Amino acid sequence: MMWIDPKGMMYGCEPLLEMLRTKMPWGDVFFQDFIFSGFALLVVIGFSQLAAAYLLFKKHPLAPKAAFTSGIILLLWIALEWWVFGFNAMSNIFFVMGLLEVINSFGGWCAGSK
Repeated sequence: MMWIDPKGMMYGCEPLLEMLRTKMPWGDVFFQDFIFSGFALLVVIGFSQLAAAYLLFKKHPLAPKAAFTSGIILLLWIALEWWVFGFNAMSNIFFVMGLLEVINSFGGWCAGSK
């Protein structure tokens, strides 16, 4: 969505851009459209989750730590979304998913250290 329609007009997301501009530092610079936020979402959330998944599939010893870290990153991202946009169903669902990721990976981390 953020790459196809950078201004968000197709999905009625123009008000979200205004919220980003007013609440985020350098909002007028980085949030002229959704390109920066889409790229940041891809890099911060997407790549950290992908790296954790890769390590988990390879059964690497650092996999639980990577999953824990990517879960914490997701929780922080959602907390930032709550601050900017307020509570909404999608953010709440992803917060629960991040919390479950943190809890499960912490369990794997502790089990692996015995």
